Amino acid sequence: MDNNKEKETAEFYERLKVELDMSNTWPAEYLFKFIVPSVDDNVMRVEEAFDCMGAVIKTTKSKTGKFTSISVDVTVKDAQEIIDKYQEVSVIKGIVSL
Repeated sequence: MDNNKEKETAEFYERLKVELDMSNTWPAEYLFKFIVPSVDDNVMRVEEAFDCMGAVIKTTKSKTGKFTSISVDVTVKDAQEIIDKYQEVSVIKGIVSL
């Protein structure tokens, strides 16, 4: 990843952290939403990222079955934990965080 892209990504997460801190009292419930290609172990990898956190995970396949939407409802301790989870799953090929 080039320096410009890294800088943009870092700035995005900094803004997200500020917005999360302004709109929440910690700990708080947070709803993560992702879309992943329905191939390999993509869904399992997202589920494993939230393992042992008491998360409620719902998955829905698209009409064609090419994609799966994943909703993860979980209590987090602070904004940094949310950002850490987004960064952890960002390595999954084709994932879209909503």
